[in-house]
Amino acid sequence: MEDRQITELFLKRDEEAIRAAQTAYGAYCLSIARRVLRNEEDAEECVNDMLLAAWNSIPPNEPENLAHYLGRIVRRIAIDRLRKETALKRGGSEARVALDELEEMLAAAGTPEELLEKKELAAAVSGILRNFKEAERNIFIRRYWFLDTEAEIAERYGISRGQTAMILSRGRKKLAAALKKKEWIE
Repeated sequence: MEDRQITELFLKRDEEAIRAAQTAYGAYCLSIARRVLRNEEDAEECVNDMLLAAWNSIPPNEPENLAHYLGRIVRRIAIDRLRKETALKRGGSEARVALDELEEMLAAAGTPEELLEKKELAAAVSGILRNFKEAERNIFIRRYWFLDTEAEIAERYGISRGQTAMILSRGRKKLAAALKKKEWIE
């Protein structure tokens, strides 16, 4: 079933939408949750929570790209779960380390005004990343979107872990400088 058909089922409040979304994107969303949580049971629960969140958010939302929409939902749910689980514990999780590396620049938002600003910030970050060299951008996205470890990135791209760390460090500095220039951060 195509994205538009699944979205139409959600809009009609047809419960078949949940089964269709699970069939089409369940494995994709499970892989995202696994990457963040590194725990099969928790990842499966996040996928179930994502399906409920999609049911509750479509309508009013009408996503153009259902895979990306569901992927963002499950990623947010998994990150929230990770933060909750590690609130009393320090360190341990590779995903937590990756998120902490960017946290100073990109604070969470809550009010409608902050949510609008967050969307504008996301667009600004995307624009900045488009100006990165392709390899640098891919490494940055593997670390901060897919939450790959530095070792996994190094292996994927055939570079050393030290090179990976340097590319990520320079990328964070370039991102911070560009965000400061655009007055998104101080």
